[in-house]
Amino acid sequence: MKARLILEDGTVFTGEHFGAEGESIGEVVFNTGMTGYQEVLTDPSYCGQIVTMTYPLIGNYGCTVNDFESTRSFVRGFVVREFAPVPSHYTSQFSLEDYLKRERIIGIAGIDTRKLTRILRVHGTMRGLLTTGEESDEVLIEKVRAFELPRDQVAQVTAKAPYRLPGEGRRVVLLDLGTKMGVIRSLRTRDCDVIVLPANSSASDILAWKPQGLMMSNGPGDPEDLPEVVESVKQLLGKVPIFGICMGHQVLSLACGAKTEKLTFGHRGVNHPVKDLKTGRVYMTSQNHGYVVTSESLKHTDLELTHFNQNDGSVEGVKHKSVPAFSVQYHPEAKPGPDDSDYLFDDFIHMMDSYWEGGKKDA
Repeated sequence: MKARLILEDGTVFTGEHFGAEGESIGEVVFNTGMTGYQEVLTDPSYCGQIVTMTYPLIGNYGCTVNDFESTRSFVRGFVVREFAPVPSHYTSQFSLEDYLKRERIIGIAGIDTRKLTRILRVHGTMRGLLTTGEESDEVLIEKVRAFELPRDQVAQVTAKAPYRLPGEGRRVVLLDLGTKMGVIRSLRTRDCDVIVLPANSSASDILAWKPQGLMMSNGPGDPEDLPEVVESVKQLLGKVPIFGICMGHQVLSLACGAKTEKLTFGHRGVNHPVKDLKTGRVYMTSQNHGYVVTSESLKHTDLELTHFNQNDGSVEGVKHKSVPAFSVQYHPEAKPGPDDSDYLFDDFIHMMDSYWEGGKKDA
């Protein structure tokens, strides 16, 4: 069966269908990872997006639930150059196509993903439509141009109610903006008593759990769509140590008076070099975001730059100058290094220890 990907600029790609049938619209983005398509498909930060994999062969090692980052997928479509229908790996439990059908995700293969990626790099991410139907290109182009990208992605992916993962260590409230299981695993490895709260939890809701630390997760969309979350974080600064990842990093920065902006085509992949200004070391990092904190806006805040992107110089990490709070734009829990950035979770533990055992002094 044929499938088509239609961009809002009128470009039409025709390829072979796999996965679910039907029609879906979303923001077309690309990921440069050579592996990790399971993690991509189950990362809530891709909510509402049609994901293009730039590596040409996808599906060859199948799927296993141990590598999933959430219990379901929020992507709107999957685009590959070559699809491997029969997986070959000793851990594989089911094929990629089986997973896409289960999650009702349309896949398209056999198109020029290099050309598609170049279009997105030059013109920026854009709206796109995937279909296995028969409507004309002209009708579908008008349909995709009329589509408005959603602004409520975090509400779609966050936990619906609080839940607890008990541990003997520090009690950490994880504010779920679209968290990955890797974040939870990293906290649980350190025996944290983890309380996962929905994104709309107020500062008083968070403090009611008597946390010793606040972790703010990754998540999809524009951070400026979350003014209530930003306000809650403002009220919590100095009251509890804070560590933010990705969306959590952007929320912390906004709460401290910084600004954010949308990137032309975003950072999505597992090979982004980030420099730690404290040590001078460069880490290979996993990233998935379309927005960044502007470096110029940091000058008028109590935040100092701690990490920056070696490719484009964008802000990758900040630390508050007077209260225990820090954040990074990338994903230390994803471990592409494989353990390069895992130390950040240890830094969070040490910051909590210093705060609570040192008379609530700054970390």
